[in-house]
Amino acid sequence: MISNHPFFYRLFGYEAQRKRAWARAPKGALKDFLSIEFPDPNTPLSDIDILSVDFETTGLHAINDKLLSVGFIGIKQQQISLKDSYHQIIKTKDELSADNVIIHQITDQQKEQGAPLKEVVEVLLKALAGKVMLVHFARIERQFLQQACLELYGVAPVFPMIDTLMIAKRQLDKKDVAYDPSDLRLSALRYQHGLPNHFAHNALNDAIATAELLMVQVSNMPNNNTLKLNDLLL
Repeated sequence: MISNHPFFYRLFGYEAQRKRAWARAPKGALKDFLSIEFPDPNTPLSDIDILSVDFETTGLHAINDKLLSVGFIGIKQQQISLKDSYHQIIKTKDELSADNVIIHQITDQQKEQGAPLKEVVEVLLKALAGKVMLVHFARIERQFLQQACLELYGVAPVFPMIDTLMIAKRQLDKKDVAYDPSDLRLSALRYQHGLPNHFAHNALNDAIATAELLMVQVSNMPNNNTLKLNDLLL
């Protein structure tokens, strides 16, 4: 594929977009993040540092809805690193709906005692520097993080991502059989792979659950010893 060619990557890929965003970004956490090269897509997956990230939000629309909490955990040499974990509720002015409280178990009182969005985004950007972001259903994390960066820094950069949902979808599409979209939910995929139930809708728990799912997905791939980042990158 032409998109895998090094020349194409230098001109149009994540690395080229990083450089353009770096030039526009003001001094601060985002510029520091963008000053570090993204991993080369031809790097063996086993040599890639990954940060599994999850957001809890008030809804699905990044412009109108708000981030409620952020959780992440590191993966190094294909092992989950518990010491590289983080969870933080974010302080927002908007009052939460009853549905939000039921789903996320975050109350208005907890939210009022949370950290400012800028502080949380700065921690996340520092942790992400030089790594690839792992998520389940990339649209949420990509759009909300880009919107947060746009609000804080005036720039909405790209973020190299691996999506466990897309890995599962590609595998199902190759089989060319009908499937229920609910089969692609994090809990459903974990069940299919024999992983235990987890306490969902907590950002750190979901980040850990996603990291565990990726490791099982990779171990079940026939070419798992020769996988490169580009084989899984969105």
